[in-house]
Amino acid sequence: LCAAAADILGKPAERVNVTVRSGLPMVLSGSAEPCAQLVVSSIGVVGTAEQNQRHSARFFDVLTAQLGLGPERIVIRFYPLEPWQIGKNRTVMTFL
Repeated sequence: LCAAAADILGKPAERVNVTVRSGLPMVLSGSAEPCAQLVVSSIGVVGTAEQNQRHSARFFDVLTAQLGLGPERIVIRFYPLEPWQIGKNRTVMTFL
């Protein structure tokens, strides 16, 4: 998922963080059948509907293939970030 996210978002792999939390109870569309939620937050590449439409299609391709879920059992939430909102190496991304 890390490599796929880097490719989809056009980011270097060292700038991508992935957390997987499996086994959590989740209800999607009124059903507790297996499902997934992907939260994507990034600087500069998730700020428009057009960008997110392209990213969504590619993330859905990866997730449906890897998880064996239908697209109706996956939801993706996009959050645009500003460089000053991410801390790294004792500073914020604005200065890196």
